[in-house]
Amino acid sequence: MDDKGAPPTERPGLGEERETSLVLINTGDGKGKSTAAFGTAMRAVARSWKVAVVQFLKSGDWRVGEETIGRRLGIEWFALGDGFTWDSTDMDATEDAARDAWAFAKTLIESGDFDLIILDEITYPVNWEWIPVSDVAETIGERPERTNLVLTGRDALDELVDIADTVTEMRNVKHAFDRGVKARRGIDF
Repeated sequence: MDDKGAPPTERPGLGEERETSLVLINTGDGKGKSTAAFGTAMRAVARSWKVAVVQFLKSGDWRVGEETIGRRLGIEWFALGDGFTWDSTDMDATEDAARDAWAFAKTLIESGDFDLIILDEITYPVNWEWIPVSDVAETIGERPERTNLVLTGRDALDELVDIADTVTEMRNVKHAFDRGVKARRGIDF
């Protein structure tokens, strides 16, 4: 019998040093990147952390479940995007909204007022070169020591992966959308 199914019998190595803050990235083509980030936000709120969410694609017109409950929990929520790019009637305005969202998020990060900030779907405007990856990486690297960050979105660039402490790649094995099933309230938003 191989050891594939055997439970570990030795404790994994644990570092002696604790970071004052961490940067996490949830990336990949699978579902769950934002959902995992919002789970982290709930943990942070349970520890009395001050939490903010900045959404780079979703607009304030959307009414999503995670925002509803997040606000009830005291999370400061900013849906600053312009919606899905394929629905845009003015791509310049969509790009400007993403740039404005980054300027706002950067101000939140630099303020040092938050224990956790989620930059939801930031990889898209970075990958499209609407937001310079160098600016994002520099801001993350120079963040106040108590400010933890979670970045979400597909195809996280190497410059972001390199400065992150934890990177998780969600892999799509199977998705209902592939069969034509629309996003479902309570599951997808």
